[in-house]
Amino acid sequence: MHRVNTSTVSEFILIGLSDAPGVRFFLFVLFLIIYLVTMAGNITVFVAISTDTRLHNPMYFFLGNLSLLDILCPTITVPKMLEVLLSENNVISFSGCIFQLFFLIDVVGTEIFLLAVMAYDRYVAICHPLQYVNIVSMKLCARLAIGTWIAGLFNSLLHTSLIFTLFFCDSNEVDQYYCDIPPVMALSCLPTYSRELVILIVAGVLGSSAFVVTLVSYVYILLAILYMNSAESRHKAFSTCSSHLTVVCLFYGTTICTYVRPSSAYSPDHDRIVSMLYGILTPLLNPIIYSLRNKEVKCALGRVINRSWKETPSLGSVYS
Repeated sequence: MHRVNTSTVSEFILIGLSDAPGVRFFLFVLFLIIYLVTMAGNITVFVAISTDTRLHNPMYFFLGNLSLLDILCPTITVPKMLEVLLSENNVISFSGCIFQLFFLIDVVGTEIFLLAVMAYDRYVAICHPLQYVNIVSMKLCARLAIGTWIAGLFNSLLHTSLIFTLFFCDSNEVDQYYCDIPPVMALSCLPTYSRELVILIVAGVLGSSAFVVTLVSYVYILLAILYMNSAESRHKAFSTCSSHLTVVCLFYGTTICTYVRPSSAYSPDHDRIVSMLYGILTPLLNPIIYSLRNKEVKCALGRVINRSWKETPSLGSVYS
């Protein structure tokens, strides 16, 4: 363990996923492939929604925002993790740790609010289909999307300021492959109870508010589906929200396991696994979930891929 004698630290040591060279190289290749596939999937979805006029409606506008968040989330943590696995350079500067944690909390917070907005959008579409265009206008969508990003930003500012105004004068080893709230707070040489309490209250109020909006929206959606007369109508209504519901369950399940508990209950091994679920695998699965269950997204993705294939010059034309 690295002991620091100064009043605070200037850098942190990230604990990697493995010390064995063979295992590190295998993990490097594995996570590099996952990261590249995640980027390709979410960028393709984002481009398809941005360029296809058939998808210029509220539901896909919010899905485009979700794809952007799923591009940012692994990009904040995975490149440094790959560097540690390949070169064993597990040092991150104090400012680098601040920025990594700040942007991660920002993205996670924004996604929580965005999922609530998407649930409300599905509620209006299924429970008030005739008034949907008037209620959920593109102008309102833009305001709601901007609001989620701003809320995530202020939430992150509060969390980051509470954490990095602490003094770290004992150890500078972060027992995680990136800078995260529980392992960083565990390094403080000052009592953290009051700050933990504030963080839990703020996260609880904001997170539970977004969760309640999501939950209530789906309760009304479920009731509306049950009261529909035909099985075809029920199937069509459920198919429009099943992808979002799957993403909500996956996201909330992993983030609650990671953050909604005191730092005294922090378990490094458990948290590494859970962090990979929401920080790496969830962004990988989201475009797959939406594309498999949504015919319009599948058609749009097909058009983007075909257009890209046609615009790519053949080897013969390159060398002619």
